[in-house]
Amino acid sequence: MKTDVTKDLKQSRPFANLEHGAQLSIIRTSSMLTDAFERMLKPHGITSTQFNVLRILRGAGDTGLCRNEIGDRMITRMPDVTRLLDRMEEAGYIARERSTEDRRMVRTFLADKGYELLAEIDEEVSTEQRRPFRELSEKQLEELIEMLASVRQNI
Repeated sequence: MKTDVTKDLKQSRPFANLEHGAQLSIIRTSSMLTDAFERMLKPHGITSTQFNVLRILRGAGDTGLCRNEIGDRMITRMPDVTRLLDRMEEAGYIARERSTEDRRMVRTFLADKGYELLAEIDEEVSTEQRRPFRELSEKQLEELIEMLASVRQNI
């Protein structure tokens, strides 16, 4: 089986089975999507991981989230969410507040600078998210989403 991913990876021998080809194709596609998104965000001074945190906190609204809740909602798992949040707080994108009832509980909120950055890049992010899928119909996109969900359920 010769596929585009075999050419991308400069592999001369076919994959042992279709599942191997599918797995490498998904990983390669994910890497390419991530790289393109990182390039789009770079001029704005943030990474895709930082964007993910900003997106999560915007969705949480005024209630904010604790560190573990943010970690649970991340697209890719992050081993050291605390350090990521420290850097984002230093940059002024987020604010943290310790609970007066339970000093162990620290809630994280989107700061004004974080809201401003998201408002500035929302349209560009939307364009970049649509760009790679522009040749797929709505039905194809729905099928792709369903197929990938089925794969994730088996992991």
